[in-house]
Amino acid sequence: MNFRPSNFLFLFFQLVLFHQGIHAQTIFFEGREFELSHVKATVVQLRGESVLRIERDLNSLPFDPTRMGATVDEATFTKLKGLDMDNGIIEVEVLSRLLPNAPALARGFIGLAFRINADRSAFESIYLRPTNGRAEDQFRRNHTIQYFAYPDYKFDKLRATTQGEYETYADIGLDEWIRVKIVVKDKTATLFLNEQKAPAFLVTKMLGSTTSGSIGLWVDIGTEGFFKNLKISNLGD
Repeated sequence: MNFRPSNFLFLFFQLVLFHQGIHAQTIFFEGREFELSHVKATVVQLRGESVLRIERDLNSLPFDPTRMGATVDEATFTKLKGLDMDNGIIEVEVLSRLLPNAPALARGFIGLAFRINADRSAFESIYLRPTNGRAEDQFRRNHTIQYFAYPDYKFDKLRATTQGEYETYADIGLDEWIRVKIVVKDKTATLFLNEQKAPAFLVTKMLGSTTSGSIGLWVDIGTEGFFKNLKISNLGD
């Protein structure tokens, strides 16, 4: 068979389009369109409600337990299209389960990303480790809630360079709906859980490079995550 340059160019552009198509997948939920970033997402029925189910796509973004710091706390979320928010309030209900093939290090990682820039190369995040909330180990309990800023300040760097400032405890567990509310204002983020009046977590100095952007429903390795009742509002609304 003769393989002419024109054939090569045709195949090249087909591959480019195919690659772009994979990473431009979207899903509609609660009247909004989300772009998939290294996750699989479907709308399913759970306990009689329509909810969004998300898990990390290990084909799109492999996980390496020998390089954990380099392959976790990544852009593994559904990103809301058409939003550019600087300050505001994000509310959502989350429920986390462990997948059957979850590694031993899985903690039910689930949460929110915010101020995501256009190409998903930078954002801030607060997430939960529900298995830690009621563990028979105080060290693990102290790491139930986590803040990180992608790409420069993941959990491992923050844990090594700060004295627990970006992690804390909360009484939460797997397979239960948890109400999450994050108030983002300038360089601060305040987390409220389950409609409690007092905050569960204070981030007094966020470390990210972005000042505005979209929000994402975030999961990580070993998590079967469910989301519902997403609400986004301006401060003072």
